[in-house]
Amino acid sequence: ARTCSRNCSGDMMHGVGNEAAAFLQALKSGAGLYLLYAFIGIFRKIVPHGRGIVEIEDFLYWIFTGFFLFKEMFYTSDGSIRWFFVLGVVLGVILSAFVCAKGKKQWGKIYKKIQKKNKKSVDNFSKKV
Repeated sequence: ARTCSRNCSGDMMHGVGNEAAAFLQALKSGAGLYLLYAFIGIFRKIVPHGRGIVEIEDFLYWIFTGFFLFKEMFYTSDGSIRWFFVLGVVLGVILSAFVCAKGKKQWGKIYKKIQKKNKKSVDNFSKKV
């Protein structure tokens, strides 16, 4: 058995640091996956899709997500499932969704102000003509 010396706490802190780095990587992974799906949703609004194409896109997204998360978990946790990694992915998705919702709301306000300003300009121009 190993006896704890001055280096014992350092080894433990090194382990905690690795777990914190893996958690941050999981947060980034979850956020990235959310953003990827959000961009797929935007693409679907720009280019209308039939139901079959949407289902194929979703299937491919989830296949990619499975392989991506497996790779991330394999490299950050030596292949073992760590619940803090799963929690990090979920929190990354939630945080990203929250930030995107706030950004969309703010962008909507800015867009309405611009439209209102442009409408006044057009109204003033039409009165002069």
